[in-house]
Amino acid sequence: MHASPQDDGIMLADLLAAFSLATDLGLGQPMEHVLRSWRIAARLSEHVELDEDERASLYYIAVLAWVGCVADTPEVARWFGDDIAFRGDSYQVELAGLPGLAFMLRHAGAGSSGLHRLRLASTLVATGGKGIERGLLSHCLTTSSMADRLGMGDQVSGPLLQFFTRWDGSGMPSGVRHDEIAASVRLFHLADVVEVVNRTDGPDAAVAVARARRGSHFDPAVVDAFCAAAAEVLDDADDPDWHDLIAADPALQRRLSGPELDAALEAVADFTDLRSTWRAGHSRGVADLAGRAAELAGLPAVDVVAVRRAGLLHDVGLHGVPATILDKPGPLTATESERMRMQAYYTERVLARPPALARLGAIAALAHERLDGSGYHRGLSGAALSAPARILAVACAYRAMTEPRAHRPALPAQRAADALRADVRAGRLAPFALDAVLAAAGGTRPRRSVGPAGLTPREVEVLVLIARGASTRQVARDLGISTKTAGTHIERIYAKTGASTRSTATLFALQNGLLVTLEQVEA
Repeated sequence: MHASPQDDGIMLADLLAAFSLATDLGLGQPMEHVLRSWRIAARLSEHVELDEDERASLYYIAVLAWVGCVADTPEVARWFGDDIAFRGDSYQVELAGLPGLAFMLRHAGAGSSGLHRLRLASTLVATGGKGIERGLLSHCLTTSSMADRLGMGDQVSGPLLQFFTRWDGSGMPSGVRHDEIAASVRLFHLADVVEVVNRTDGPDAAVAVARARRGSHFDPAVVDAFCAAAAEVLDDADDPDWHDLIAADPALQRRLSGPELDAALEAVADFTDLRSTWRAGHSRGVADLAGRAAELAGLPAVDVVAVRRAGLLHDVGLHGVPATILDKPGPLTATESERMRMQAYYTERVLARPPALARLGAIAALAHERLDGSGYHRGLSGAALSAPARILAVACAYRAMTEPRAHRPALPAQRAADALRADVRAGRLAPFALDAVLAAAGGTRPRRSVGPAGLTPREVEVLVLIARGASTRQVARDLGISTKTAGTHIERIYAKTGASTRSTATLFALQNGLLVTLEQVEA
């Protein structure tokens, strides 16, 4: 699949910065926590001995360090209920020794019955938290594997395996201590914690927590350097935008070609799906189905690429939804449903920048919108929904119905198709999008083998041009065809759509989402 020139050239650092915003949600922290932590670590690195290679890898270690939390999410939820609340609270205590055990016992089975909480607490004490250790190991291995998939090499993937180490050797892997821990990891250990404490309680509290953990969790030399320069390291009064910081760092200028971008987005999709044991492969499945459907529907090549990539990203907002909601075996409460609906908002926010990524995010965030305005998170309707968005909505719904969930088994393909046809009749989904998705899912051609009203791909291109004011001659020039051929296309468009003027043809294009394409979405 050919990439759009508008999307090629996205920097890996920008993509991972966006993904780190989703990671922040899963940590129970405000967006940009990880990026602020990187900034603190980078400033602190100027006060400690750090070789050039480690300095160059510090950013990638920071933005990837917490990515693996998706791998241990089911384990954390099993022990502590709301995984996001647990992680958010964990910044307030040192997770080792008696304080760590006390913290875990207080959170064991949160939200469940007293008897269940007692059983979990007893098991934690009896096993010494071995199940938690397995989860931490899974976290590190998963994070390191993502670095490998992104082609970062041992300078990044190696240190990421040490994320849960501690200076005194009591972390994971057990016994790794002192200078055996990569300097970049030691810097981020401190920065990750003091960013939260500084934001919530101020710089004095940040210095106090650094000193309290000196020699246990944190490298004494790093703590001493931080305490001596805390005012400078924590000062954010004149901080530039993080995009500007990335653009100014020569070590962060790796741009992704079309195939590299696709591979990176697939990695993001895979890690997103790990948040729920029921959703493995969902994002890839939606992306593949939506891309093939868009091609069958006759959408321009740029939109075929866009809808596939948006499919890979459409669930990235689920990082902000607790696993206890994602995997709940019964009906959601009103509050839980509202939190679930927030995922579309989170998706849009996470992917809001840079502009090339925002164009994909603008489509991805529409996966749950409906033509009658009954969807979420914006409640958009009609002409506000582009053709790619209409296809993505159907593809997402079809895949979700035909996959098992905690509260129901997978629906047979025919039952899913019938349910979606009912949505079409009710005005919630676009007929052409359903035809294309079912054709892509079943390997057959749709009844209308191309776009709305049977428009061919070329006719869609011509309609978009005339709706934007192009004359017959301009259409011919832009598409490299004769004026006579352009005129024939326009006549056929009018006949198929029932239009009699440019205005009515334009209205048809608007109503079917043909004028809101990837190129037009503003950052």
